[in-house]
Amino acid sequence: MSRGGRSIAPAPDPPSPAPERHDAAGHEPLLSIGAAAAQAGVTERALRYYQELGLLAPSAHTKGGMRRYSQKDLERVARIRELQALLGLNLDEIAVILRNDDRTAEIRLAYFDDRTGDVERKRLLRESLTLATEMRATVETKRQALDSFLHDLDARIDRLRHLLDEE
Repeated sequence: MSRGGRSIAPAPDPPSPAPERHDAAGHEPLLSIGAAAAQAGVTERALRYYQELGLLAPSAHTKGGMRRYSQKDLERVARIRELQALLGLNLDEIAVILRNDDRTAEIRLAYFDDRTGDVERKRLLRESLTLATEMRATVETKRQALDSFLHDLDARIDRLRHLLDEE
């Protein structure tokens, strides 16, 4: 076909999808960094940065070293984004929360293991309590900062209303 003297080639066929990769056990499909980033709503650079900071580790790598991400990895990215957006935590604070989350999960497994004795269960409970207390302190610090910011905004609003009432 020709338009204005130029030949128009038909659109190429879409590329065939890349073969689906699975985790080591062959169960869960794993995503490339691009697909994972798109699904998580972040950039590939963000995923690499999270890995560099120790916040995220891809579930697998291809023989060529390409990162592969699982649904669990995407849930961790969602947790990171939630802690940023909801609590306004910086990445250093998020790292502490995630380490506490990871350790709490390990404690839970050990606590419910049939081989764990009563003395060890008590120790695990004390450690879990310490972790939860530390996380609460982090959140409380952020809450106090937000309260202070709101107080300043309320004072500004009151001043502006007062100025408007004087006119």
